[in-house]
Amino acid sequence: MSERIEVLLDRARPVMPVLVIDQLEHAVDLARALHAGGIEVIEVTLRTDCALAAVEAIRRALPELVVGAGTLVQARQFVQARDAGAQFAVSPGFTVGLAEAAEQSGIPYLPGVMTPSEVLQALELGYRSLKLFPANAAGSVKMLESLKGPFSGIRFCPTGGVTAENLLSFLRLPNVACVGGSWLAPQSLVRAGAWDQIRQLAEQARSLAASLEQSA
Repeated sequence: MSERIEVLLDRARPVMPVLVIDQLEHAVDLARALHAGGIEVIEVTLRTDCALAAVEAIRRALPELVVGAGTLVQARQFVQARDAGAQFAVSPGFTVGLAEAAEQSGIPYLPGVMTPSEVLQALELGYRSLKLFPANAAGSVKMLESLKGPFSGIRFCPTGGVTAENLLSFLRLPNVACVGGSWLAPQSLVRAGAWDQIRQLAEQARSLAASLEQSA
């Protein structure tokens, strides 16, 4: 299960958009805009009534795009996400109950952590790819640097507080696989149907990451 998440995070680099979709009619157009900007993996958060339907709609319209379900906070949501067509699941935190639900559902799982104790708990259950949440800019960069030593081989996807301005400070870290970000699809642009601007935001993120790789 962890290996499948590893592959997904590699494919998501540099950024996995974290989407809040409150109008179903926006789902496919939003996904198309992001994909046109070079995005291959997205996370649709289960924060709205139409989120699961949005996952279904995007999966039907864009089978080449990897679609995950995020903000899973209850065990029953793993089956719901899987049945809607989600290809992986993400939670903001980590509990044994959520890990068991993920295992039973068969859906690849990216659990959220914030402390060394939570990393240890996840590691004991076989997880080596984790979401760091919330990622509050400079503080989280220092946290990730500190975690690198005692947790060799663990890779993170920082989410919550990542922006175009601090994107590279995270991607420079060897234990960061990719970042999660909501700035690629701000609600103002989604509601306005400004799909070309959203595509440009995705392209800009990929260009920033490419500049980092070239300078390495």
